[in-house]
Amino acid sequence: MPDTAAELWEIEAIKQLKARYCRYLDTKRWDDWRRLFTDDFVSDTTASGGKLINGADEFVAFVCGTLGKPSQPTAHQVHAPEIELTSGTTATGVWALEDVVRLGPGLNLLGRGHYHETYEKVDGRWLIKSSTLT
Repeated sequence: MPDTAAELWEIEAIKQLKARYCRYLDTKRWDDWRRLFTDDFVSDTTASGGKLINGADEFVAFVCGTLGKPSQPTAHQVHAPEIELTSGTTATGVWALEDVVRLGPGLNLLGRGHYHETYEKVDGRWLIKSSTLT
């Protein structure tokens, strides 16, 4: 019989990881945000009109270059997590997303979709290994 309390603990840790993802992104804490990803992180936003990026450093640099201006506030909210532990050190998750990105004075982009993610536990910490935005 699985240890339900331990599984719930791990799932909660992944929820906290994703909460920090949103907060660090929106507050532009780029160094802290980078520490949430595995080095070989893969971002795929092609289904939502974006691009495929391999590597956490490349991904963070791209997002910082795109959304990093102080005059460009963002608000990312995720909810309704569906998290499945696939081993003691891996997991998958789907999150509903809603975000607002200021493109210019009086011009905001409202986005909705889903993050489909994988996670890996490294040195006792859950990290985001891949993310596909649909």
